[in-house]
Amino acid sequence: MADGSTPRPRPGMARAVAVLALVALAALIPLLGPSAALHGTGEAAAPGTGGIALLRAVLFAALCVPLGELFVNRLARSVPGAPAKRPRSWAPYAAAVGFVAALGLASVVSTGNLVPHSLADLDIGGLYASRDGKLALLEVNAFAAAGLCALSRRPASQLWPLAAVVVAEALRAHPTNEYSPLLGSGLTLVHLACASLWVGGLLHALRALRGWGAGEAGAALLGLYARVAAVLLATLTATGVWSALRRMPSDTILDQLTGTAYGRALLAKVLVVGVVAALALWARIRLRRAADPLTACSPARAEVVVLAVVVALSGLLTALPVPIRW
Repeated sequence: MADGSTPRPRPGMARAVAVLALVALAALIPLLGPSAALHGTGEAAAPGTGGIALLRAVLFAALCVPLGELFVNRLARSVPGAPAKRPRSWAPYAAAVGFVAALGLASVVSTGNLVPHSLADLDIGGLYASRDGKLALLEVNAFAAAGLCALSRRPASQLWPLAAVVVAEALRAHPTNEYSPLLGSGLTLVHLACASLWVGGLLHALRALRGWGAGEAGAALLGLYARVAAVLLATLTATGVWSALRRMPSDTILDQLTGTAYGRALLAKVLVVGVVAALALWARIRLRRAADPLTACSPARAEVVVLAVVVALSGLLTALPVPIRW
């Protein structure tokens, strides 16, 4: 610089660094969470629990991004005077990340739920012989198909392979030897679908508002999202409580919330979701009462950050041993 001053970092670069730092911190939850959750419970962790939890969290995040884009783009079409400009789609990148995560999880299933140490350990043909193996292959193929659909002239068609991933995850989470597996799968399906729309929808709505700038259209889009998000939150709460009571009956839930790894992770998730709900309420109040409704974006951005922690905790929950029904 001619005046000797130090050039300031560009806002875009600073934002990218902040995002990378948050992603790294969120990744520590599934990686380090199992040992903390299992400490003192007497439960044994499966091999590679931390890696599996991380892959599952990445898979969930890869599911949220394209479903949120489809959801918010549909809302935007109903906003009067909405600008035609849309943020660049992240769906192809999310599909690629989801494909890699699903492939990693399938490799674990192919070795009998053991961490493979070489290609020789993999038994790809054996995936067709088990229910979990077929579901893992379905997720791999579904993410590949979603990526191709996202790059096609009809990106909305990716909804179908993404729905297949949600169904596969719901079935995988409840094996046939479980108590009422179809009910459990149904609850998980609704819970995962609503969570994906909530998390991914908020992320894409904020990205769209950045491109639209200040105006009535942006406030209208955020208002539409907020109304649907309230229904999604209510459904998430209902399905989450029901699912918890199925695995931890009401007369034992207090003991299991502190005495089992699954219960501890679930309790942490409930507390973080409470923070998310408070931020969502704060954003809704600003949206209705503030002179500038778009000031609601500040708590909404914080909500996205905290939701990333919820996704990481969700991945951790899937890798921990399910509590015994006492």
